[in-house]
Amino acid sequence: MSLAEAATRRTFRSLRVRNYRLFFFGQLISVTGTWMQQVGQDWLVLRLTNRPLPLGITLALQFAPMLVLGAWAGVVADRLDKRRMLLATQAAMASLALVLGVLTATGAVRLWMLYVLALLLGCATAFDMPTRQAFVSEMVGPDRVANAIGLNSAVFNSARVVGPAVAGVLIAAVGIAPAFLINAVSYLAVIAGLLAMDPDRLHRLPSVDRAKGQVRAGLRYVWADPVLRSTIALVAVVGVLGLNYRVALPLLARFTFGGGAGAYGALASIMAAGSVVGALAAARRGRPSRRLLLGSVVAFGLLSLVAAAAPTLTVEAIVLAPLGLASITFLATANSTLQLASSPGMRGRVMALYGLVFLGSTPLGGLLGGWMAGQFGPRSILLLSGVSSLAAALVALLPRRRPAADAALAVEDAHDAA
Repeated sequence: MSLAEAATRRTFRSLRVRNYRLFFFGQLISVTGTWMQQVGQDWLVLRLTNRPLPLGITLALQFAPMLVLGAWAGVVADRLDKRRMLLATQAAMASLALVLGVLTATGAVRLWMLYVLALLLGCATAFDMPTRQAFVSEMVGPDRVANAIGLNSAVFNSARVVGPAVAGVLIAAVGIAPAFLINAVSYLAVIAGLLAMDPDRLHRLPSVDRAKGQVRAGLRYVWADPVLRSTIALVAVVGVLGLNYRVALPLLARFTFGGGAGAYGALASIMAAGSVVGALAAARRGRPSRRLLLGSVVAFGLLSLVAAAAPTLTVEAIVLAPLGLASITFLATANSTLQLASSPGMRGRVMALYGLVFLGSTPLGGLLGGWMAGQFGPRSILLLSGVSSLAAALVALLPRRRPAADAALAVEDAHDAA
């Protein structure tokens, strides 16, 4: 076997598991539809208002439920059958996409309706995310968790390449409504994959019994573990202040570079293309490391500053590819670190906390980004992203008071280097 064949087999080894293979291809179709809807939703808000702040409000409403429900949703993920839970959340999100498509196609849609549907979608996402994250280990087992997480990131970002590009062409040709209707149909791929799985081949763990204080127990568990605590803190800072490109890209395309939906779709697709490369590279790695975690944050911060200074749409597009690579490398490494460092009985709650600080921070970041763009222009969002990410990495690199934790991370980096 050649080195290239060996590398390919290592990168895609989780696809040899039938249950995960069904999930993988279902997600590839569904997430492509999701990104089509995201572009359509963003552009619909701008068409209705022509102002940046409502875009930030819509984004905030979509992810606010994660702040309120996220920790409790993690307890639910630990208690219930994860496959059945995902069937329910996917069906709910498909229904919401269908409603939005019909409202838009009939011309009845109003801004307040978008706000309500975004909030309801956020409620479904709050339960879907920790369940989906924890379900990965049930499908592939502990030995393939890091690989499957990398492949999931590749799916997500491959869809970010195709979805926005198709949405941009579709919106320019026939309007916004088809993007929502196609997304509603795309959820059927995931639902069909979940139904076709063999439950007997899942690596199930005993469900967690109902008891008082389970949310607090999860928080105490994360706080007591230095690896979990520091990783969650880093994701929180970068999530709130750095990962605001959902707000920045449409505003850059429309107001900074004078483009339309096609320009927005192109920028989003190019950034996603870089993310795919980063996700596949993460899938090849056996274990995450602290060095890679912090290095990717530094790269993300520096590239965000370069993107903030880009003079033309072409230069912006060129910078967004490596920026996407750095961002997904950071997120995939953080995700793998949390899953591998947490016990099975706590994994749902740990991943819910990850979702809370990652997706749940989006409302704050969305409102802040929308306000800053209105006051100082869209480039200010990228400037804040760069400065905050570099500051977070610098703080994380400072000597800490827990030598035992530092020693554990040093062993982890040595294992990764070997």
